[in-house]
Amino acid sequence: QVQPVESGGGLVQPGGSLRLSCTVPGFTSNGCGMAWSRQAAGKQRDWVSSITTYGTTIYADSVKGRFTISAEKAKDTVYLQMNSLKPEDTAMYSCKTLGGGVCVGAWGRGTQVVVSS
Repeated sequence: QVQPVESGGGLVQPGGSLRLSCTVPGFTSNGCGMAWSRQAAGKQRDWVSSITTYGTTIYADSVKGRFTISAEKAKDTVYLQMNSLKPEDTAMYSCKTLGGGVCVGAWGRGTQVVVSS
């Protein structure tokens, strides 16, 4: 398995925006989808959003209308554009590939997002 590499986290004020990136070499050519999840301190991991190899996207109700997932296939990278951030969005955000066979993946180490004034 290739370990995902996440980046783009940081400290942002409520109402602000961040764009997270997740790179997994080969995920595009292997026909994999990708998912983002988040885990706040002391809480369980929650699924946030997914994108299929065909570009179909789905979102958790808590982020629908604020977050956008997209893929840049030439770079084997998936992005999570996060707008109108709220303090409850504070968490470690991780990604992993989706699908069977070579697409079976583990969550990456993540990138920390803190929404605070």
